[in-house]
Amino acid sequence: MFRRLRNFLVGSDTFAFNVRNRDRWVAEHARSLPAGSRVLDVGAGSAPYRSLFGHCNYKTQDFVRLRDEQLRYGGYAPIDFVCEAHAIPAPAGSFDVILCTEVLEHVPEPIAVIDEFARLLRPGGRLFLTAPLGSGIHQEPYHFYGGYTPFWYERFLSSAGFTAIAVVANAGTLRHIGQETIRFAAMTRPFGMKAPLPLQLLWLPFWLVLAPMLLLGVPLAARFLDRYDREQRFTVGYHVTAVRRRDS
Repeated sequence: MFRRLRNFLVGSDTFAFNVRNRDRWVAEHARSLPAGSRVLDVGAGSAPYRSLFGHCNYKTQDFVRLRDEQLRYGGYAPIDFVCEAHAIPAPAGSFDVILCTEVLEHVPEPIAVIDEFARLLRPGGRLFLTAPLGSGIHQEPYHFYGGYTPFWYERFLSSAGFTAIAVVANAGTLRHIGQETIRFAAMTRPFGMKAPLPLQLLWLPFWLVLAPMLLLGVPLAARFLDRYDREQRFTVGYHVTAVRRRDS
């Protein structure tokens, strides 16, 4: 029963809101592009957004070093540019749009990557970018940074020649907390964690009392109350758009 409940929560908007919100955000921007737009998906991996750009000239880039189980769809899609993200072998101004989702935390020199985006985009070209503010270690050993703030985007995108920079939080602090209470309940499930049996037996009644609140009460309350979070100082991450300056 716990496994069914966990799978429901993981697949629901209550838990996986960050992925679902990001997917909707990418889909919305993909629909806004004219047919034939030249799009480069940087760090594409299994290319989960390829179908959204079916009306575009869609290309992919990745360094292709992760294991299959570390990728969203269990393996790499066909990759057009197998290289590092800061040195993509394409002429300057080759693309109308660059998409880069949840990649910057995995590159050793993110500022160099931003500069490469500016080089590859035509003047007036658009950048769609996301990265976490807070996340656990993942896709190891290629996880180098804990996260990026709005001030980071504003400073380094401006320096690279971008304008019209918009940084929008992917939900607020309370949604993040609700996600982590579910994670806590899942990680501490009796007879499911690596702990001595006596300790698990001792923990069992406490877990049974806490679990309904951790798995349902807090996440559902967080989903409702998150709209009143005015500061959004510990969101899971940001959705960023920017335009390559025409005079750069």
